[in-house]
Amino acid sequence: MPAIAIILLRIASARRRLPPPHSLPVRLEKLTMPRATTRSELAALLQLAGPLIASQLAHMLMVLTDTLMMARLSPEDLAGGGLGAASYSFVAIFCFGVIAAVGTLVANRHGANDAAGAARLARAGLWLGWLLGAAGALLLWNLGPLLALLGQTPENVGHAEQFLRILPLALPGAMTFMALRGFTSAMGKAGPVMIISLLAAGLNALLNLALIDGWFGLPRLGLAGIGLVTAIVANGMAVALALYIGAAPAYRAFAILRGLGRPDWRSVGELWRLGLPIGGTYAVEVGLFAFAALCIGTMGSAQLGAHQIALQVVSVAFMVPVGLSYAVTLRVSRHHGAGELHLARKAGRVGIGFGALVMLGFSLLFWLAPKAIIGLFIDANDPAFAAVFSLAVSLLAVAAWFELFDGVQTIAMGAIRGLKDSRLTFLIGLCCYWLIGAPIAWLLAFHAGWGPQGIWWGLAAGLGCAATTLCLGFEWRVSRLRRSGAAANTPATPPSVTVC
Repeated sequence: MPAIAIILLRIASARRRLPPPHSLPVRLEKLTMPRATTRSELAALLQLAGPLIASQLAHMLMVLTDTLMMARLSPEDLAGGGLGAASYSFVAIFCFGVIAAVGTLVANRHGANDAAGAARLARAGLWLGWLLGAAGALLLWNLGPLLALLGQTPENVGHAEQFLRILPLALPGAMTFMALRGFTSAMGKAGPVMIISLLAAGLNALLNLALIDGWFGLPRLGLAGIGLVTAIVANGMAVALALYIGAAPAYRAFAILRGLGRPDWRSVGELWRLGLPIGGTYAVEVGLFAFAALCIGTMGSAQLGAHQIALQVVSVAFMVPVGLSYAVTLRVSRHHGAGELHLARKAGRVGIGFGALVMLGFSLLFWLAPKAIIGLFIDANDPAFAAVFSLAVSLLAVAAWFELFDGVQTIAMGAIRGLKDSRLTFLIGLCCYWLIGAPIAWLLAFHAGWGPQGIWWGLAAGLGCAATTLCLGFEWRVSRLRRSGAAANTPATPPSVTVC
């Protein structure tokens, strides 16, 4: 309640001091100042991407913390809680994909110096996030029968339902945070997102320990306690970021909280149309990795264990291109909104090229030191883990290719979304993942006899296909926009002057 009061007071004071956003003589920063030099574009990209990467790593740390806390309870809690966590993650990832449209469209309006349009889309993003959060929570609260229908044991379903009893309350807060993250990142200010995420990761660990071990006389709530902590932290992150945006002078020109009680359904629909294919792309990629896990699970426990360990290593490195991809989306979208398509192309190329170099570094690390990396997770000298260790090392060698392709295709997707085109990325992802990657993985694993390595080579093939096609798709999309003159807010300079 104090937080709500503070927000209302700031809204009231801002209303007294400022005229409506559309009447402000605001001159937002123009992106034409660093005239298309690769160094300046890379510097701007890294300034935005660094905090976003850190926030992604903080989120991953929170997920890892929850898993470790489940393991402290019992093997049964770990199995059932893991099932509930996987269900929540699938729903949340789809919703995060949809709400990612907020950053894209706000950055586009910001590039066009349209403060009122940026504020309107940010408000619409909050409403869309709340609707998605409510729908996702209702689905998760009624997921038990579906899990049983899919063949899960009654014991695992029971533990999953216990974990999902309170956890869905995290979704509205998480969606609010993601919408506000998109807004502030589109303004080029991702630092607050990083700070709040890092603090939240620490708070998540402390509260989990308090409720698992019963600190300060608190009840030991088990799986339900882990879900409760996630809900508290997620909503706390949303409140913290809202308070910052409401208080910081840099955002006063937008006043996104003014008029929040009157949703603009046209803007909500615009976000939904762009965001739905993004959420769909996230879902089909997550589905591909779920398919891989199911296939490897039929081969034995050692194979599945090795797959999970190698995938954890790959996932940590993957946070770098995820952050870069979102930063590239925002940079390309701002240039697009400013009518500077040659700068949009440069931003995309710089992001893809830099991301490829970074992932090549990870690939070399995986290739040259796989035993040292896997040794961080399991003891190479323990006979009980000998088979798992050896297989995980061999999978990490495949990941040297796997990671390069996955990083490039993720950043290329971000570049295309910056041009307000998410359908192309969805169609390419769907075809490359499920018409190329999955069939090759199946054939190599079960018909060529390559086992888990065959699954990973199939994944690499699908991601390699996506990386190549998406890079070409970005160039094609920019060229088409330049030929048709369809860029938003065509610049005053004749198009012939802006040719790269």
